[in-house]
Amino acid sequence: MRLSWSVFAVAAMLVGTFIFASPQQSSAFSSDQQKALDSAKYVYIQSARKDGKLSKPAEIWFFHHKDAVWVCSPITTHRVKRIKAGQTKAKIAIGKPDGPSFNAKGSIVKDPEVNKVMFESFAKKYGDGWSSYEKQFKDGLADGSRTLIKYEAE
Repeated sequence: MRLSWSVFAVAAMLVGTFIFASPQQSSAFSSDQQKALDSAKYVYIQSARKDGKLSKPAEIWFFHHKDAVWVCSPITTHRVKRIKAGQTKAKIAIGKPDGPSFNAKGSIVKDPEVNKVMFESFAKKYGDGWSSYEKQFKDGLADGSRTLIKYEAE
């Protein structure tokens, strides 16, 4: 009987440890990528063409939120058209075209709460430049001429 009780006690302790342990935050990005995301002004996006080849890197403003890189683009850009056509693969370089990079999957997102995060992030990150573009971004998201893109690491 003692052996059974000991086994039960150990099992209960292990279950309790898993239930009550604080969850660890995992990141989709390596420490080098995370460091670059925290300090970079731009990302360089290469979207996959129909033939699978990557486009030239496009420098773009971004913000890092919920383990993804987010950008806001006019709906006329190739990156938006490709995602809408099902070509969701991209390569994202951080900070400079040959900076730390990752393969990503892009998706179009409509989320007013994420828009707010973007506006706040851009106001802090891009300072004076944001005041020149804020109206374009806000009006574009409102009238549908711009869209929010979420790039998640694959």
